[in-house]
Amino acid sequence: MALLEISHVFKFFGGLAANSDIVCSVESGMIMGLIGPNGSGKTTLFNCITGYYPPSRGDIVFKGQRLNGLKPDRVCKLGMARTWQKVRPLAKLTVLENVMVGALARTSSLKVARQAATHQLELMRMEKKANVLAGSLSIGERKKLEVARVLATQPELVLLDEVMGGLNPVESEEIIELILDIKKRGLTQMVIEHDMKAIMRISDRVVVLNSGEKLAEGTPQEIVRNPDVITAYLGSARVA
Repeated sequence: MALLEISHVFKFFGGLAANSDIVCSVESGMIMGLIGPNGSGKTTLFNCITGYYPPSRGDIVFKGQRLNGLKPDRVCKLGMARTWQKVRPLAKLTVLENVMVGALARTSSLKVARQAATHQLELMRMEKKANVLAGSLSIGERKKLEVARVLATQPELVLLDEVMGGLNPVESEEIIELILDIKKRGLTQMVIEHDMKAIMRISDRVVVLNSGEKLAEGTPQEIVRNPDVITAYLGSARVA
């Protein structure tokens, strides 16, 4: 059984179908890339998966449990956590304290939370920033901080929403290495990203959305050769 199963999910806002009949599954330990033009429904799907929006129709099943109607905090405790396109750290808290907030999802002990947060910052190579106010970080550092805070919740499935957005090539490479390192630790990931080279490099499988519907699914090699994807998203000039 897949770790995450998305079965015929629809999400309507009034008469607009932001997601329409989405079907896919995510196997344990894999990286699933999620791509598509702006407005194709990628973040809406993340919101439905993690409890921020209830799906209008269909089912979302995680570890065999139906998530429909569960709030985000409950979904998090089940072992799923996400980042956001626009990173918003708790600016007046230190970097360490920000990550402790994530760790407190699993413990009521500040000592245990501090230890867990320190460990995550070491993995993110941010331990030297532990006592710096989060509001003073660069965008690249804020992105890594958000990933650290998510990992501090001890998830089994991590959803990364454009975690490379706005970064320069060096910063993007750091994030790619972190994503691949997360995979080595046995965590499963879904990744929304517009950097096609990056998504094809890190993904085991890729789902393509267009106008709220699933346009294609396959290996990275299959996706870059799919004529429907080329027309809808990649563009013939870019593929050439």
